[in-house]
Amino acid sequence: MTIKLVALDLDGTLLNKQKEVSEENKQAIQRAKEAGVKVVLCTGRPLKAILHILKACNLLEDGDLGITYNGGLIQWTKTGQSLSQITMSKDEVLEVYELSKTLDVPCNFIDLNTVYEPAYPAGKTSLYPSIMDILPFKPINTASLPDSTAMNKLIFCWHQPELDEAIAKIPADFRDRYTIMKSRPNLLEILPKTVDKGKGLALLAEELNLDVSEIMAIGDQENDLAMIQYAGVGVAMDNATDEVKKYADVVTRSNEDHGVAYAIDQYVLN
Repeated sequence: MTIKLVALDLDGTLLNKQKEVSEENKQAIQRAKEAGVKVVLCTGRPLKAILHILKACNLLEDGDLGITYNGGLIQWTKTGQSLSQITMSKDEVLEVYELSKTLDVPCNFIDLNTVYEPAYPAGKTSLYPSIMDILPFKPINTASLPDSTAMNKLIFCWHQPELDEAIAKIPADFRDRYTIMKSRPNLLEILPKTVDKGKGLALLAEELNLDVSEIMAIGDQENDLAMIQYAGVGVAMDNATDEVKKYADVVTRSNEDHGVAYAIDQYVLN
């Protein structure tokens, strides 16, 4: 079995606690690229928010690709041109927003360039500005959304204990119609049902004519589970959640101990 594509989560995986890529990880990514292996960052963030990471890893060259918005968007990193994009319609956006009001948690809408702020519950301003410092925030009136509305995802960002209580109240039929997952303890993401990192990776594999056995995916959190289950070799970080470790094929070192570099050297280049 030869691995031809490596999909990497960022926080808790490629990045250390200082949100930096270690030299060991950078060098391993370069060794993989030189061996003809595609290295693809797979994240819930927009492309604009990871350009500095792509640059640090030399992943802004012709032919380099990235999976953003947890699988909803596949882009050429150098130009930002989309290879595949799945968005939420006006009706879906309004339905999720109504749910947020019922659950009494703040909600944001996000497209390629902007984070939108609809009216928040009284006294509950979204915590998302403390996480997202790349995209601008803009108020939005839900009563006047155009029919052409297309959002990449919606998020609930609030204090973890209250957010967890709210998540437990999400109706089962709602879960059947949307992809709902945490990407951080205080951040819940709601996306089209056809979107997750695994489905995004499958779309990319089809575009590149790769077999699933030729793909390795590395991650640590709930939103990485789909790609770890999909990939021929699913790798959990040593600091991953127990659920992710349960479904992974192997466990590598932690993100503080250059686990990405170790996995690339052991299972791709060795």
